[in-house]
Amino acid sequence: MEITAGGLLEIRITPADVGKRVSVRRVESTSGGSPAFTDTVGVLTSWYQGVLTITRKNGESVRIAESALVAGKVVPAAPARRRGPAASFEELARVAARSWQPLESEPLGEWTLRAAAGFTRRANSVLPLGDPGIPLDEALARVTSWYAERGLPAYVQAATGSAGTQELLCAELERRGWARQVSAEVRVAALAPIADTVADTAQVRLARTPDEEWLGRYGKVEDPAVARQVLVAGPSVWFATLPGRAIGRLVVDGRWAGFAAVEVDPGHRRGGLATAVMAALARQALDEGASAAWLQVETDNGAARGLYDGLGFATHHAYHHYRAAAQ
Repeated sequence: MEITAGGLLEIRITPADVGKRVSVRRVESTSGGSPAFTDTVGVLTSWYQGVLTITRKNGESVRIAESALVAGKVVPAAPARRRGPAASFEELARVAARSWQPLESEPLGEWTLRAAAGFTRRANSVLPLGDPGIPLDEALARVTSWYAERGLPAYVQAATGSAGTQELLCAELERRGWARQVSAEVRVAALAPIADTVADTAQVRLARTPDEEWLGRYGKVEDPAVARQVLVAGPSVWFATLPGRAIGRLVVDGRWAGFAAVEVDPGHRRGGLATAVMAALARQALDEGASAAWLQVETDNGAARGLYDGLGFATHHAYHHYRAAAQ
């Protein structure tokens, strides 16, 4: 908080700071009547009619009455990383998009509309990296129409929590009634330690395409033909299988190795099989010249987050899928 020379807290933000990262303190009354103070850090996404909205790095929006403010200041943008390989949000977003490609896409200014017959939200959502080139309401109307023509719900994928992410867009979507349905963390790590993990990889099979066993273990496939088209697309794609027990997917893209679809049979969990699959894939990625790892994990998947913590992955930013209202 900003403290003046006289020791008093000071409010040093105004509505002109919308879009900037801020730290504020507000006062609230407790049940006993004594004041309590709460601090909030995030991007100031609106200041309207005496109410501030601040979007935290996890995408949560906090509304604060202007009258409750006791201190506030602009703070530096959240760092792109705390440990692990350095990367900007846009670099990782484009790497992730290349690793999970739709069957069809269409530009809308600098946005990309993506569809794949409904197989996964990642391949059936808008990637809004930039300006759509038209007013937001018109762009969103085009988005909902485009997806409706394909019999699909309209989703926009937007990110929070790092320099260059899209808190303002998230706030605008929420104001228009778009619902945040799924949130995930994008995590990064050095690749070599994953490859060096002590794990029995002798039985892990690597292939360029997923077989029936792999697709069955993945368990999210309604149309195998569509799933295969999405899954095999990417710069250098590998599928790992521990027969009858576990699977994983890898996409090597320059210095980046992207891990996905790491699934273990429920009867074989907590036996190190996921680590073995990732170690085998990491060694393949090292052979192809990669040095950095990334993955996406949903925020409510505690078991997977624990695994990735142990392998050295750190959260870079979060992303969210917003679904159009009344769908």
